[in-house]
Order: sequence, then structure tokens, then C-alpha cells
Amino acid sequence: MEILKSWIDLFLGGFLIEILIFTIKFYKMSKGFIAEGEKYIQEENFIEAVTIDCVVFGFNEGKMEVLLVKHAEGISKDKWGLPGGWITEKESIDDSAKRVLRDLTGLDNIFLEQLQAFGEPNRFPASRVITIGYYALVKSEDYEIAAGFTASEAKWFLVEALPELIYDHKMIFEAAQEKLRNRVRQAPIGFNLLPEKFTLLELMHLYEEILDVKMDKPNFRRKFLKMKLLVDIGEKQKDVSHRAAKLYSFDEEVYQKLTKKGFTFEF
Repeated sequence: MEILKSWIDLFLGGFLIEILIFTIKFYKMSKGFIAEGEKYIQEENFIEAVTIDCVVFGFNEGKMEVLLVKHAEGISKDKWGLPGGWITEKESIDDSAKRVLRDLTGLDNIFLEQLQAFGEPNRFPASRVITIGYYALVKSEDYEIAAGFTASEAKWFLVEALPELIYDHKMIFEAAQEKLRNRVRQAPIGFNLLPEKFTLLELMHLYEEILDVKMDKPNFRRKFLKMKLLVDIGEKQKDVSHRAAKLYSFDEEVYQKLTKKGFTFEF
């Protein structure tokens, strides 16, 4: 009987130790510890409870995409989410956003615009965490992505075919999408996604993808030409099966003025 009691005590003791170890690991992960397999390294210069999340929109072959990463470890292991991470004490939040995006996806030297803060009490399951959202719009084919740090995979997804996202990342994505749609109505952004010479139809398709609306071609043509932003370069499409369309480029001087001044472009 004494032997049996000893074995029970040993079993319960080991079980409680395992629970304690798991609890400590979980707590460390929620308080700014970076996971490396079974080892956890405390980053003393990370600010607790404030993170960055980036929504990077891409335009590729006439379709809008968004860049996601699959988590390699932690409570969201093997799940998809926006590229995000902790802020350090010795860098600005803008620099943090650039670093996080570079470390997780390999993307560098892109303009990130601050979106807003997201701070619902239960947005992160382990503890209270506020995140600052950023967004960008790039030409996907101009960048080579490579997963790194705590991401096992980085991949472009069509905006209409996103996988299930962790935490409140769908809400952050939708807020960035709405922000982008409002911006293209007020400033000539996204033109870097087009080739140097383009047709009005290609320009219209870009706006249709960003705004998710179907547009009237004559109305679109009239409004855009009225802004004096486009330059007829005197060339037409070549090697096309349909009637060749005129080619345009952007007037750089007008582009800069409209970027600073803004405009109202309703469809």
C-alpha cells in the first residue's frame, strides 16, 4: 500500500510540475518573450502590451492581393495572420513597422502609412495588447518575399479568398481596405502599380479592383481627363487582337500638385 501511495505521489508531483512549466512558458510568450523551439529568450527592450500589425496590399495581373504570414510557434502556430510584432523602446513606431515587416516577410524600402490603433480588451487571448495598424500598396511582382523570424511562410492571397485570420486581423484588414478606398478618392495613389505607358481601360480596372465597383467607361474617361493628370503620348497599343487603344502617361508636375492638394473623385 505504501509503495502504491508513493507512485501516486510521484505521478501527481510530475503532472503538477508539467502544468507549472506550461503556465510559465505561456506567461512568457504573452509578456514579450521570443520563442525559439523550447527555449525562451527575454527581450528586455521590448515594450509590453503594444504591437504592430501591417496590411500590405499588392496589385498583380489586374487583381488585388494582401500579404499574410503563417506563424511558426506560439499560441497561433500554423495559423495565418497579418505580419506583426512587438515594438522596442529604442525605435519609433514607424521604424518598428518597417523592421517587423522586413523580418517576417523580407519586404523592405516600402512606404507604410499609419492606419489606427486597435485595442478591444479581448483582442489577444493571453493578455491585454494594443496594436497599431499600418498599411501599404505595392506592385507584388516588384518584391521577393521570404518568411523569417517567427514566420514559417509568407504568401500573397487574393483579397476575396483570404483564409481564416487570427485574433482581430480580419477587422484590421477591413479597416485598411476602407482607408485605401477613401484615399484613392482624394489623392492619386496607386499609379506606381501601372506600367509607364498604359491605357485608360487599365487605369479604370485598377480603380475597379481597389474600390470593388464596376465603372462606366465614358464617365471615368471624362472625369480623369478633366484633371489634366494624363498625357496622351501619341502612341497606341501594339500586337493586340482588338482595336488598339491610346497610350497615356502621368504628368509628373500635376501628379505632385494633386498629391499635396488632394481632390474629390467620385464615381
